[in-house]
Amino acid sequence: MAEASVRVDVWSDFVCPWCYLASTSLEKLEAEAKIELVRHSYELRPNGSPPMPEEYRKRIIAGRPQLDALALERYGIQLKHGPLGVDSRPALIGAKYAEEQGVGKAYHDAMFRAYWQDAHAIDQQDVLLDVAESVGLDREAFATALETPAYLHLVLADITEAQAMGLQGVPAMIFASKYLVSGAQPYEVLDKVISDVNERLQVES
Repeated sequence: MAEASVRVDVWSDFVCPWCYLASTSLEKLEAEAKIELVRHSYELRPNGSPPMPEEYRKRIIAGRPQLDALALERYGIQLKHGPLGVDSRPALIGAKYAEEQGVGKAYHDAMFRAYWQDAHAIDQQDVLLDVAESVGLDREAFATALETPAYLHLVLADITEAQAMGLQGVPAMIFASKYLVSGAQPYEVLDKVISDVNERLQVES
């Protein structure tokens, strides 16, 4: 008997490399109809944070070769890093509007690529509008959405929910509303998680 599609709630931030890598695994599972993917917002550096300390910048840059090697080896992805210290909140707000318009998946893909493949500063208005237009959204309507409080409130609600559940890092994936998996996991690992979750759900039913 075919396995049922499992709901997966994922919290992520566009400027998180592990979130980008995890998204490629999740999207493959979504394309195979093994999961129902529900995307939630998270801010690694909350809006209004002070400038990133120089020592922290240096540590991030020093770790890039290892990250790049892992991304290429496990995921077949060659990363091209966007600028450090980018405020991801506008991109996250835009994601809520894109989801409402039925192009949430395409928007997430395009925004991740803009930062991790094209090295764009995704907090810049022209970059945001270009990404929106690339997935079929009207530039003017998208610009208005970025200033609409309702979409900001959706982002903040996601963050509040993550905090209430004790999530302290991303990507954080919750399978079937009860099983937490953290970090960038390859497709094979998540595929096994789905099988295990389905087995547990069958036992519990």
